[in-house]
Amino acid sequence: MAPAGNRSRRSVFPAAVLASAALLLPACTPVVPAPGPASSDTRALSGSLTIFAAASLTASFTELAKEFGSDNPGVTIAPISFDGSSTLATQINEGAPVDVFAAADEASMARVADLIDGTPTDFAVNVLQIAVQPGNPLGITGLADLVKPGVQVVLCAPEVPCGAASRKILDLDGVTVTPVSEEQNVKAVLTKVQTKEADAGLVYLTDVSAAAGSVDGVVIAGAGRAANSYPIAALKASANPDVAGAFVDFVLSARGQAVLAKYGFTAP
Repeated sequence: MAPAGNRSRRSVFPAAVLASAALLLPACTPVVPAPGPASSDTRALSGSLTIFAAASLTASFTELAKEFGSDNPGVTIAPISFDGSSTLATQINEGAPVDVFAAADEASMARVADLIDGTPTDFAVNVLQIAVQPGNPLGITGLADLVKPGVQVVLCAPEVPCGAASRKILDLDGVTVTPVSEEQNVKAVLTKVQTKEADAGLVYLTDVSAAAGSVDGVVIAGAGRAANSYPIAALKASANPDVAGAFVDFVLSARGQAVLAKYGFTAP
C-alpha cells in the first residue's frame, strides 16, 4: 500500500488538470452566433413598369417615376399615360396592359375594382381653384363671379373627377354655370385658360401651382367640401407584380409623400 502522502498527491493532480482544462475550454470552443431576424430580400428589381395616372398627377408622377427609376436601374419605366381617370379606367377595363393605376377619385378606381390587386390606398388629397388669366383682368374673386355676363368658363366633363368635383362645389354654393366647353381632363381645362380660349376654369390647386406664371389661381371658399381623394393600386394582371408593388409602396413612403406635397397635394 502506498504511503498516505503519495495517495494525496496522486488524487490532487488529476483534479488540478481537470480544472485547468475546464478553464481552457471556452477559449477553444467555436462561438456560434445567436440566430437573428431573417434577412430581407435584397434582390434588385428588374422588368418593366407601366403606369396609368390622372392628368392632375402629371408633374408629380413624372418626378416620382424618375426617382423610382434612379433607385431601381433594372426597371424600365414606360412613358406614363396621363388622362382623365374615367378614360383610363375604361382603357383598363378594355384590357390595356397596366401595372399601376393612380386615379383622381375613388369612383374611377371602383370602376376597375375586379381588376386590382388587393385594396386601393388613398395617397393624396386635392382641392379646386379657379384658374384665371395672369393678373386676373376680370377681377374674379369667387364662384359667383363666373356667372357674370361675358365671362367664358370651361369645366371638366361631368364624368371626369374634376368635373364631378366642380359641379359639387357649384351646387353647394347655388351657382349655375353654363360652360363654353366641357373637357375630358383637367389639363385640357387649364390649356383653354392658358391660351385665352376661356376666361376662367375650375382646375385643381396643383394644376395652378404647376402652371405658375401662365395662369393665376383664385381660392374657392370652402373648397374642402368637394375635395378629391386619390387612390392607387397595382393591377392583378401586372406582368411584374413585384415592381408594381414596389412603386405603390414608394408613392406611399415618406419620400413619395414629400414629392406630392411639393406640388400642392396634401396627405389623406
